[in-house]
Amino acid sequence: PMTLADFKGKTVLLNLWATWCVPCREEMPALNALQAASGSGKFEVAAVNVDTGSDEKPKAFLSDFGVDRLTYYQDPTLGLFNNLKKRGLVLGLPVTLLVGPDGCLAAGMNGPADWGGADARGYIDAALKGFGA
Repeated sequence: PMTLADFKGKTVLLNLWATWCVPCREEMPALNALQAASGSGKFEVAAVNVDTGSDEKPKAFLSDFGVDRLTYYQDPTLGLFNNLKKRGLVLGLPVTLLVGPDGCLAAGMNGPADWGGADARGYIDAALKGFGA
């Protein structure tokens, strides 16, 4: 079990995804590319799989699509998703939250994005500068 406190001092792009969610599946390679380009001791893409059941299907998906730079995180209880939904931060999947090194929410986005593109890297670089990283 982990919480955001485990990432204290690190800026985190927290993404919730599921294998049955087509936009989630499409953005996973881009999240992998963002982690490869920008991941460091100060920044991590934390993609949390919310499929219920075992981890076989999500791990097979990641392997099949060459997603090899992301640490595997899973919440098969949907607890994280439901907690964020109660707070009005989640409308569906995928959802991505930018959490500062102090553990506070800096930004949120519902829906997919091209996280591997230059705009996303520029956004992350600007956020890291803003957080003093």
